[in-house]
Amino acid sequence: MIETVRRTLVARNLLSGILAVLLALLAGALLILALGRDPVAAYGALFSASLGSTNGLAETAIRTVPLALCGIGIALAFRAGVFNVGAEGQLFIGGISAAYVGTLLDGQPQLLALSLMAVAAAIGGALWSGIAAVLKLRFRSDELITTIMLNYIGIFFVGYLLHGPLHDPGSALAQTVRLGAEARLPVLVPGTRLHFGIVIAVAAAFIAQLYLWRTVAGFRLRATGQNPRAAENAGINVRRVIVVGFLTCGALAGLAGFTEVAGVQRRMIENLSPGYGYTAIIVALLGQTNPIGVLFAAALFAALQVGSTTMESAVGVPSSLTMIIQALVVLFLLAQNVMPRFRRKKTGATA
Repeated sequence: MIETVRRTLVARNLLSGILAVLLALLAGALLILALGRDPVAAYGALFSASLGSTNGLAETAIRTVPLALCGIGIALAFRAGVFNVGAEGQLFIGGISAAYVGTLLDGQPQLLALSLMAVAAAIGGALWSGIAAVLKLRFRSDELITTIMLNYIGIFFVGYLLHGPLHDPGSALAQTVRLGAEARLPVLVPGTRLHFGIVIAVAAAFIAQLYLWRTVAGFRLRATGQNPRAAENAGINVRRVIVVGFLTCGALAGLAGFTEVAGVQRRMIENLSPGYGYTAIIVALLGQTNPIGVLFAAALFAALQVGSTTMESAVGVPSSLTMIIQALVVLFLLAQNVMPRFRRKKTGATA
């Protein structure tokens, strides 16, 4: 069952992804009509809020960062044949690692502080993802199950740290002390919250694209994901590639936690993510597990999230509609891959 999902969820080409989005938006329009509202006005308010102003674009870019970083990590894992859905927990571990290191580097040069925070976040996320790698390779545990469970363990572990050892003594909330100016990502556009994390996300997408399609290591990763047995027969160390898939996903998700801590919250908080790691699974699928495609898919989903509140207040359409649209994207992606098989089986049965 899990293997069937693994093989059928990933869409085959760019057109299928675009078609899935259009169908999801069309289905959303029908739901808006059922509520007695104007879908054109609703979508107009949604995209105007997220793309129609400098601040709207900035907020969309801010949300694009964690979605893109987590999505690229998940995409690379999928390419390696690793169904890693633990980016949410890895994001939290990366965030707490970055915050802890940032509090230790108070008064240090900004470049040094931010670099060490990013490294700590990447290592933290990679090590957390590495637990699932060990369970898969040593005990043959399915990563779909272990990474989901590790999400909850990681989030609750971070909650324990924020309520206990790393709690800000001057606050009643579960959070760390506020980071100093040297431990914060610089703001790129004055008057907005847009931070340097967007540069990190874009750079990660292009580096991952080059790695995947222009390096021997990237070829090995893709070959392993396509056919592990054939890859092993060709001399590829499949176990090593699987470990790389896990660690890369964890490192990028950890970096997403770093950008949220150093660029948005300026401290580690208990509710650091509204579900970026989970949404990034859809983003990776919509982007065809292609890093550049994932970046654009992340921007689309970020725009939907940013504009949903304005759509609700301006037109009266519940903001939860955007969650329905996201779910419909997955269903339509799945349907486009399943239907041809269904037709072939039906044709074979009639013949």
